[in-house]
Amino acid sequence: MGEDVIYSAGADEHGSKIYEKALEANQKPEEYIEKIVPVIKDSHALIGSEYTHFSRTNSKQHQEVATLLWKQMGEDIYKSKYSGWYCVGCEEFKTETEVKENNETCPDHNQAYQKIEEENYFFKLSKYQKQLEDLIESNEFEVVPGNRRKEILNVIKGGLVDLSISRPKKKLPWGIAVPGDSTQVMYVWFEALINYISLLGYPDGDEFKRFWPTNLQIVGKDNLRFHAAIYPAMLLSAKLPLLKRLFVHGHLTSGGKKMSKTIGNIVTTEQIVEKYGSDAFRYYFLRHVPSYDDGDFTWERFDAVYHGELANELGNGVQRVASMINRYQQGVIGTFENSGHDTSLYHEAVNSQQFDKALDWVWELVKSLNVYLEEQKPWQLAKEADQSHLQEVLASCVGDIMQIAELLTPFLPNTAATIQKIFKDGYVHNYSGVLFPRIEK
Repeated sequence: MGEDVIYSAGADEHGSKIYEKALEANQKPEEYIEKIVPVIKDSHALIGSEYTHFSRTNSKQHQEVATLLWKQMGEDIYKSKYSGWYCVGCEEFKTETEVKENNETCPDHNQAYQKIEEENYFFKLSKYQKQLEDLIESNEFEVVPGNRRKEILNVIKGGLVDLSISRPKKKLPWGIAVPGDSTQVMYVWFEALINYISLLGYPDGDEFKRFWPTNLQIVGKDNLRFHAAIYPAMLLSAKLPLLKRLFVHGHLTSGGKKMSKTIGNIVTTEQIVEKYGSDAFRYYFLRHVPSYDDGDFTWERFDAVYHGELANELGNGVQRVASMINRYQQGVIGTFENSGHDTSLYHEAVNSQQFDKALDWVWELVKSLNVYLEEQKPWQLAKEADQSHLQEVLASCVGDIMQIAELLTPFLPNTAATIQKIFKDGYVHNYSGVLFPRIEK
C-alpha cells in the first residue's frame, strides 16, 4: 500500500526457562542465546516473513530502556513478600484456582508448578483496573476479535491484583538488574514487554517520535493478559500513549489435537516448506486457519488445498490463458487494463486482520476467471477465426489475472511476482507452464 512502516520481530532472551536450558546444555546463558537467535531468524526467512527490526532483550539498548522505564514507573513499584505458584515453562505466576484445576502440573509443559516464597518488587496493577476497563470498552484501546475483548474485560472486571515484577538474583542470576538493588533481577515478562518501546530508541530516538504509538500489535491468545492488561497498565504508569489495536490470534492443532511429542503429531515449518514451498505454506495458514480463531492442520487437508485450489484453480487458470495467447496470438496480449473489480471488501478484511476473509474474496476472482473461460470458450473462437472477440476475451482474462496477482502480493509474494512477469509489457514471457507442480503424496 506504499506506507512506511516499522514491523518488528524478536527474541525474549531472559528468564528461568532460558537459564535452565543453558545449564542443561552446559553453557552460559549468553552463549546459549547466540545459538538460538539465528534459528528464529531462519524460521522467518523460510516463509518469507520480512521485518524491519529484530528486537533482542539482552541488547544494551533494551536493558537501558528497561532500566529507564522502571525508574519512570517508580511511584507504582514497591517491595513486598510474595508466596505463590510459578511455571517455568510459561514464565508465569499461576492462581490457586489454576493450580488446583490442573492438579499442580502445567498442562502445556507437563511440568509441576513451583511453590515460591520470596521478597520481590511489585507493580501496582490494581491501580489501573478502572482506567483499563474504560479504555477497552470505549475502544480507545481496541482488542480484536470481540471474543478476546470480552475475555480480557471479564478478567479486568474480576479484579486485577498487583504483579510481582522481580526475582531474587541468587535464585535467578540471568536477567536485567533492578535499578538500585543488585540483589534482584526484573521479571522476564515485565521487561520483555518493554521491547516494543526500546526497539524504537525510546525516549529520544527519531523512530520513537515518528512511529509511537503502535498501530497494531499481534499476539497469541495465551499472551492476552500480559498484552491487554499488564502492558497497557505499564504504559499508563510511564505516562506514555497506549498502542491503538491488539490483534489476538488463535492456536494451531494437528489432526484436532494439540501438537505433542508424546502423541507424535508435531509438524514443522521446514517439513511443509520443503515439500510444498513457502507460498503454499503461507496460503494454507492465512486462508484455511481462521484469523480470529484456532485452526487445524493435517497433511491430507494441506495436500487437497494445494492441488485443488493453488494448482488447479489458480495455476491451471493462469496456464490456460498464457498457453492460448501463445498458441492463438503468438504470445501477443491484446490491449488490457487491470480489471476494475471493487476491492473495498478486500481492504476492509486486511485492515481488520481477517486475512482468511481477504483471501476468500480474492479466490472469488480466481473462480470467476475459470467460469469466464468456460463461458466464452476462446478455443472455439479461435476455431471460428473470430480474432477480434478472441483477443478481447483473452485480454480481459489477463486483466483479471493481473489484479489477482496484485491482491495476492502480500499473501503469496513469489507467486504474484511470477504471474506479473509472465504477462509483462504486452507479451507472454518465460512461461514454464506450471505455477504449482503436482506433488506425489
